[in-house]
Amino acid sequence: MEWQLTKTSSSEELAKLTIFSMKKSQPEGSVNFRITVKEYAVPPAGQRLRFFAEADKLVNQSIAPVLPSGWGDSEWEALEGCLRLIRTFPYEGEDWN
Repeated sequence: MEWQLTKTSSSEELAKLTIFSMKKSQPEGSVNFRITVKEYAVPPAGQRLRFFAEADKLVNQSIAPVLPSGWGDSEWEALEGCLRLIRTFPYEGEDWN
């Protein structure tokens, strides 16, 4: 946690990255999502939360494409927000396993 003590400004957006993987099963097959959670040393400008999670693939592509993401006060909270969107909307791309 000492890296957070580094003198930085919100414009630099210094962050520690944690990578997660999720396999979503659907009737057409399964697809792997990579989720990156950023833990910011200082929240980005205009944001009060330090954790941001974002998936590597869009969901709901045929109606209104959504890139799953989530903000939170903790890594878990940001990750859960991102996972909720992945679970809610279908993946309609071509990365089937």
